Amino acid sequence: MVDALAIKGKRKKTTSVRLEVKPIELPDAPPIDTKYFTIYLANPLNSGESTTLEVLYVFTHFLEPFPAEIAQSESQLVFYNDTALILSPYHIKQQTTFIKTPSTKVESFIRMEPTNRVGTEIKYGPYEDRPPYSISPIHVHFENNSPFAVVEELVQEIEISHWGNIQVTEHYKLVHAGARHKGVFSRVDYQSRQSSNGASSFRYLLARLPPRVHSVYYRDEIGNISSSHLRTDSLKNGRRSIALCVLNARCFDYSVANVVSSFMIMHLHLNAAFAIIPVEAKSELEIEPRYPLFGGWKATFVIGYGLPLQDFLFESSDDKRYLNFTFGCPLIGMVVDKLTIKVVLPEGSTDPSPVVPFPVEHHLEAKYSSLDVVGRTVVVLEKKNFVPMHNSHFQVYYTFKPIFMLAEPLMLASAFFMFFVACVAYIHIDLSI
Repeated sequence: MVDALAIKGKRKKTTSVRLEVKPIELPDAPPIDTKYFTIYLANPLNSGESTTLEVLYVFTHFLEPFPAEIAQSESQLVFYNDTALILSPYHIKQQTTFIKTPSTKVESFIRMEPTNRVGTEIKYGPYEDRPPYSISPIHVHFENNSPFAVVEELVQEIEISHWGNIQVTEHYKLVHAGARHKGVFSRVDYQSRQSSNGASSFRYLLARLPPRVHSVYYRDEIGNISSSHLRTDSLKNGRRSIALCVLNARCFDYSVANVVSSFMIMHLHLNAAFAIIPVEAKSELEIEPRYPLFGGWKATFVIGYGLPLQDFLFESSDDKRYLNFTFGCPLIGMVVDKLTIKVVLPEGSTDPSPVVPFPVEHHLEAKYSSLDVVGRTVVVLEKKNFVPMHNSHFQVYYTFKPIFMLAEPLMLASAFFMFFVACVAYIHIDLSI
């Protein structure tokens, strides 16, 4: 994922404008297998003018556990490999790179003058007057006991019923993608000294569900899992917010700390800024798998819930109906290797049209349920390498005639009528010889 903002103003009076970013192909440009993106400025720059940009891009599966296997009592160490110089097709006048680690325990890192380390921060630079496509390979070997929780596959089915309800069913395949666990597992040691035994494991997951959720269930192949807790439409510690801090001017900030280790957020900052983003109230579901997950361990489970139709289904100006829902994974801070969203439209719906703010693969399917005659149209959206920054609303437009709502009641009435007619006929027919 790549995002860009144009920063205007100075100090506390700064404003940001989101810019359009599109991938481009440059087959002859070095180095090989490099992806290029074009950022479209809001206004053209004249000769001598300048602008400040903030570029954010996210990598998944970028940290390599080393050693690849650890015992229950060992801490998790990872390798971070990159370049001290940003890979740029432009001449770099000045650059400083900061790498932040989750803890002060750093086993080793490559020193390139000038290099300085203070606490959890490693500073490379400043570097001046570097030509295009300059690279300077570095690696950092450090402790990171953050849980490497990854959803290998998530299938979310959103079934629309015009009788007033939306039913959501989510099928998860979860894995701990960190250093694989070796040896035996001792639950006694884990429960008594979790900070030193299984520090990189995780036991709880938090899912943020839409408001006014009802009929929530959490189960797996064995059956219902009772170790869950739902907090409906509550805010923890009052108003919740996310603070984003931007470092000094002309710096390249690799934010490794306080981020789920399955992905990394990288900011290219050209100016100082500080922003607080409020997060709206949501229903929160805290779930606990049947067992704690260590490196290489997997778990599969299903989360289901209902939602009121009027909160998510609307009517457009051209007499079409559309679903407005969140494209994303309800589990907080989770990387999803493959996300599939299936929107099941009511029977009789025609002309389905999805609107998603980023490129996805989509196709149509058909689903048959009870009392269906021609089947229901299913809009299937697929996205690979999904990160929490992709969370955004999407819409599915479709045409529906209200007369189709009478199909199932009339079918039931007809079935009961034919049954009673058959009973009356059976009673009045004389089958004796």
